[in-house]
Amino acid sequence: MTTPDLPALSQQIEQLLVARNLRGMQLLQQQLRPGYILRAARLINQCQGTVLIGTGFPVLDTFETDGPVGAIALYQLLEQLGARPILVSGNPLCSVLASRYRTWQISVNQQQNLPAIASQALAELQPQLVISIERPGFTANSRYANMRGEDITERCASFDHFLSLASCPTIGIGDGGNEIGMGNMAAFLGQLNITPAVTECDELLVADVSNWAAWGIIAMVSVLQGRDLLTGADPLQILKFLSAHGSVDGVTRLNTLTEDGLPYTEGEQLIRELKLLTK
Repeated sequence: MTTPDLPALSQQIEQLLVARNLRGMQLLQQQLRPGYILRAARLINQCQGTVLIGTGFPVLDTFETDGPVGAIALYQLLEQLGARPILVSGNPLCSVLASRYRTWQISVNQQQNLPAIASQALAELQPQLVISIERPGFTANSRYANMRGEDITERCASFDHFLSLASCPTIGIGDGGNEIGMGNMAAFLGQLNITPAVTECDELLVADVSNWAAWGIIAMVSVLQGRDLLTGADPLQILKFLSAHGSVDGVTRLNTLTEDGLPYTEGEQLIRELKLLTK
């Protein structure tokens, strides 16, 4: 069996994840240092301890499907690798996730003492890695904005300081420019129709749909492990669980089995393409 060219494979995955260019992520992908999927996969692959996965983007009075699907997929991956993942979010999402997974709740609309809250949590949980997938990031005036530019601070829990104060590596995943981690791309966000986030991370991953970056990471970890960890990949099952608890599509704001306006079959197709790339 030939040894795969890992940097080249990483770049193929990186390009596949932004192939549709739904919200301008090709622009950012071209500016990022190539190999970020491989670097993120290696960070995850070496974890044996606690990993915090922050997710949850508020839409109206509930949460959107993009983010939690990928967070759950990464949670399942980390458990397979022998690590101890914890999903970090605010309510109503946190109580939904707590029915099945280890969770850590952060308070919605808490504007005070945020650094202290994060520091205390980091000291208690001692994570080896902190991941943010589709979580709102601070704007320049320490507020939160959705893709429409609406101020959603009152419905947001704050995860930014979990990354900025962490002593371990941090990964940010986003698809629009207003998510945690996008501060890495500050020089280019002005070209997007978005109120940009300023919070940075060690390794930024971009995708047309944030959930899809999780599948890309899992494909890469599969190569590092020499085993197919995408075998059980089932975005529909996860979407059904979230939908039964009131999730909505972040674009249409409807309770459907979709991600950012796209049918779940698009995610399944991406997983098939990732399997072909990494088999």
